[in-house]
Amino acid sequence: MIRMRTRLVVLQVIVMAVLAVLSLRLWQVQVVRGQELVTRATETRTRSVIVPAVRGQILDSSGRPLVRNQTSLVVSIDRTGLIRMPEQGVPVLRKLGEVLGEPVKQLQKRITPCGPGVSKPCWTGSPYQPIPVEERADTREALQILERQEEFPGVSAEVQSVRQYPGGKAGAQMLGYLQPVTAAELEKREGLKAAFSGVDLVGRDGLEYIYDDELRGKAGLRRVQVDRMGKAIGVEEQVAPISGDTLVTSIDARVQTLAEEALRHAMKNAPKADGAAAVVLEPKTGRVLALASAPGYDPAVWAGGISDRGYQRLLSDSTGKPLVSRALNGMFAPGSTFKVSSVTSMLRAGYPLNGTYDCPGAVMVGDRAFHNFHGIGLGTMNLHTALVKSCDTIFYTAGYAQWLKDGGLNPKKAPKEVFANTARGFGFGKPTGIDLPGESAGRIPDRAWKKNMWAQTSGNSCRRAKTGYPEVADKSRAEFLKRLANENCLEGFLLRAGDSANFSIGQGDVLVTPLQLARAYAALVSDGKLRSPRIGWATVRPDGALVRRIDVPVVGELPLSKKERLYIKDALSDVPSDGTAAGAFAGFPMDKVRIGGKTGTAEVWGKEDTSWFASFAPTNDPRFVVVVMVSQGGMGASTAAPAAREIYEGIFGFGKHGKPALPGGRPVSKLPKIAADGTVADGTGADGTVTDGTVTDGTVAGKTGTRTTVVDSTGEGGTGKDTKGEGVTEAGG
Repeated sequence: MIRMRTRLVVLQVIVMAVLAVLSLRLWQVQVVRGQELVTRATETRTRSVIVPAVRGQILDSSGRPLVRNQTSLVVSIDRTGLIRMPEQGVPVLRKLGEVLGEPVKQLQKRITPCGPGVSKPCWTGSPYQPIPVEERADTREALQILERQEEFPGVSAEVQSVRQYPGGKAGAQMLGYLQPVTAAELEKREGLKAAFSGVDLVGRDGLEYIYDDELRGKAGLRRVQVDRMGKAIGVEEQVAPISGDTLVTSIDARVQTLAEEALRHAMKNAPKADGAAAVVLEPKTGRVLALASAPGYDPAVWAGGISDRGYQRLLSDSTGKPLVSRALNGMFAPGSTFKVSSVTSMLRAGYPLNGTYDCPGAVMVGDRAFHNFHGIGLGTMNLHTALVKSCDTIFYTAGYAQWLKDGGLNPKKAPKEVFANTARGFGFGKPTGIDLPGESAGRIPDRAWKKNMWAQTSGNSCRRAKTGYPEVADKSRAEFLKRLANENCLEGFLLRAGDSANFSIGQGDVLVTPLQLARAYAALVSDGKLRSPRIGWATVRPDGALVRRIDVPVVGELPLSKKERLYIKDALSDVPSDGTAAGAFAGFPMDKVRIGGKTGTAEVWGKEDTSWFASFAPTNDPRFVVVVMVSQGGMGASTAAPAAREIYEGIFGFGKHGKPALPGGRPVSKLPKIAADGTVADGTGADGTVTDGTVTDGTVAGKTGTRTTVVDSTGEGGTGKDTKGEGVTEAGG
C-alpha cells in the first residue's frame, strides 16, 4: 500500500511538472512571443508576387529601335514547388521535355542556381521566382501545357516581353546585354535591395549597363492571399509597375550598318585580318554616330542562359574575341596617323611652322640607321608636305633631338619630354570617358613608364634571359625574345634613343584605341576642344515626355593655336587627293565632297601590319570624323582607307548607294518625337513603336561584365625591338 502511494505521489509530481512546463510554454507563446507568431502566421498566408516593369527601349537618333521589347510566349518553372514533388519533379520535367524537345538533364541545369562548381547554363537569379526555360515557345507548346495543367504542376506558360535586337550583330558590344540580378549583387551594391527584386534584369555591359537605372523602371508588387496548400484565394495589395525610360542615342542605324558592312568587306579583302573597328563622330558636338567592331556576335545568345563553352567562344582567340569592342578596348600602335601629335610636338619644341626640313631615305639614331618608308628619300619639304607624303625621317630626327635635349640615357632632373606630354594633350594615354564601361586607356610611354614597367617585369625578364623561350616554335623569334629579355633585364628601365624615334611615328610602345584617335581628330578639325564622346542623347518617358538631355562635356583643349590647327587640317585635306591615300580615293567625287585624312601602317612583330585611316569630311566644314582600323590589314592605304571611303559613299549617296544614308549629308540634329501612345511620331513610323509588355524574370542570363582588352602583338606596341631597343620601323604611311 505504501509503495502504491509513493508511486501515486511521484506520478502527481510528474503530472504537475508537465502541466507547469506546458503552462510556461503557453505563456511564452501567447504572451511573450504572441505578436511575433501572429505576424508569422499572417505571412505564411500571404505571397508577394513581383510584377516586372517594362524596360525602356534604346533608339537611334531618328527613333529606329536598336533594342526593343518583343512579346513572346515564355515557359517558366517554379523550382521551389518542383523539388517538393515526388522524385523532385523529374516526371514533370520529363513530360515538359517531350513538349519542348529538350532533355530532362538540360532542363535541370537551367533551373539549378548558379554557384561554386555549377557549370552553365544555370540560373543566376532568385531560386524563389519562376525560372524561364523557353522564351520563344510556339502556340502549340503553350496550349499543351495550359490545357493539361494537372500534368504540369509548377509550370506556367504566359505572354511576356523579351529583349530583341533588330540590327542583329550590329553594335552588339556597344548595346550590351542583360542578366537577372543576383542575391550576392544585392548585398554588394548599395541601394539595390530597394530597387530590385529577384525577378528583375540588370544591364551587364554597354548602354544597358550605363543607363540601367533609367531603362529598368520600377517593379510593381502584388500580395496574394493563399490557403495552406498554396492556392491563391484573393489579392490583398497591388502596386502597379513604373515603365522604364526610353534611351535615345546619337547612333544612326544607317551609318552603323554602313560601318559594319565596310569592316566586313575590309576583313574579307585582307585574308590575315583578325579584327577591325570603325568610329564615326560628329566633330562639332562629340556625339557618336557609329561604333563598330569586328568580329561581332548576336546578343541574343545571352537569352535563357549561356553555356561555359558558349561564353568562352566569345572570348576565344580562335573566334576573334567577338565580345571585345576593338573600338573601345583594342589598343594598337597608330602608325602615321599619330603624326598630327608629332607635328604639334615639333611646334611646341620650337620648330618653325613654315620651316623646311630634309627628308632623307635614312637617318642615324644613336648607332643605328632608321629608314624612311621603303628607304626612299623625298628631298627638302615643309611640314605640310611631310604630312601629305608621310615622311618618317623628319620625325625620327626631331624625336631623337628632343631625347638628347632631355639628357638622353642620363636624363635631366626635370626632362620636358615634349613628345609624350603633347600626346597627352591630344587625349592619348587615358580613357576618353565615353558613356560605355571598361574603356581602355591606351599607352603613352615616357621615362616614368619605362621605370615602372621594368620594376614589374625585370624578374621575369631575367629568368627568361637564362631559360629562353623553348615553347616558341619559330627559332628566330625565340632567339629575338631571349635577347630582348636579356636587354630588359639589364637596362629595361632606360628610355633609349630608338624608343624616342619609334614614338615620333606612332610605333614602339605607343598604343591608342580607335576611339581615342577619332576624338583627337574631331578636336583638331573643329574647335580644338577635346570632348568626352557620348552615345546617349536623351532619356524620354514612354509617353514622349523628355526626362533629360545628355550633354557632351568638354574635358580639355589641344596644345595648338587656331593657326596651327588650320595648317595641319589643310595638310590632311590633301592626303586623299595628292598623298598616301590618293589611290584609295581615285575617282571619288572630291568636287562634291572633299575628304581629308591620314593613313597609318603600323608594323607588328610576327604579324601583318595594322592598317589605319583617320579622316574627316567635308574639309571646309567637317561634319563627320571617320576612323577605321584593321588588325593585320596591311597598309593603311590598301585596307583601312577603302573602308572609310565606303562609309563616306554611303553617307553621301555616291557610287553604288544611289541615295545618301543621311539626307543632306548631315547628322540628325533634332530628337525624334515620341507620341503619347509610345510610337515615334517622325522617323521610322511603325518600326519605331515602343512595344508594350512586361519583362520576364531572367529573360537573359550570362556572366557578369568582365572586360577584356585587345593589345596588338605581344603588348610591345607596333614593332618589335632589336637588342639595342631601337625597333626596325619602316612603316610610314
